[in-house]
Amino acid sequence: MKLFITLLLLIFPIYALAQYDPRVEPKGFVIEEDYEAGTSDTTEIETGKAYGAPMKVILRANPSGLEDMGAPRYEWKIWRQEDPTDILIYRTEENIEHTFTSSGTFMAQLFVTFYDAQGQIYYEFPEEGDDPQIITFSIMESVLDFPNGISPNGDGYNDTLKPKSGYQSIVEFHAVVLNRWGNKLYSWDDVNGCWDGTYRGKRVKDGVYFLMVSAKGADGRNYSIKKTISVISGYNKGEGTADTGDE
Repeated sequence: MKLFITLLLLIFPIYALAQYDPRVEPKGFVIEEDYEAGTSDTTEIETGKAYGAPMKVILRANPSGLEDMGAPRYEWKIWRQEDPTDILIYRTEENIEHTFTSSGTFMAQLFVTFYDAQGQIYYEFPEEGDDPQIITFSIMESVLDFPNGISPNGDGYNDTLKPKSGYQSIVEFHAVVLNRWGNKLYSWDDVNGCWDGTYRGKRVKDGVYFLMVSAKGADGRNYSIKKTISVISGYNKGEGTADTGDE
């Protein structure tokens, strides 16, 4: 009888631990903003795809099989691909969110230590030989340019002054529009903003105005744009030869 009880006490902890099947499935998501539509979409990061900055990233551990176990310890480490020894971000939450403002290729890896009900280490992820499931994502170099003019006539074509399509990875921005006497007509600090060709609620007269832009890209590039802007309200898409758009 004593032998039976001894064997039972030895076997039970092993059986109990066998019921635990802790797992993690680390995944990365990016929040992509559509500023014109005023919407945002959260999608899983695509390996090999380059994103624009600022890039809002969500990293999730997705644990399972933790019933009756102690709280696991999470460790997220993020580094640039070219230097794995330089840990840029170290966090200990299950899920983390971070906005990246510099270009390059980044790698994120999750380490998890699982504990049993007695506080003893039961399982560590990743184990030797396991797939480390590193999440890799890239942020593009910056691009910023402006058209030479606008035609604020309500035809839906070049009605506002804004960056040419294809701008990307701009993390700092300031723009101002001046008249020929140097008076400020409008300014804005969001690269997704624009000037609608008005001053104090009224459309400005056709003519030449001045645009000054100071911006910084995620790749560290500084932009100092100074150019004349033509306002031609009588220009309609498909008519004339005014260079007001992206084309």
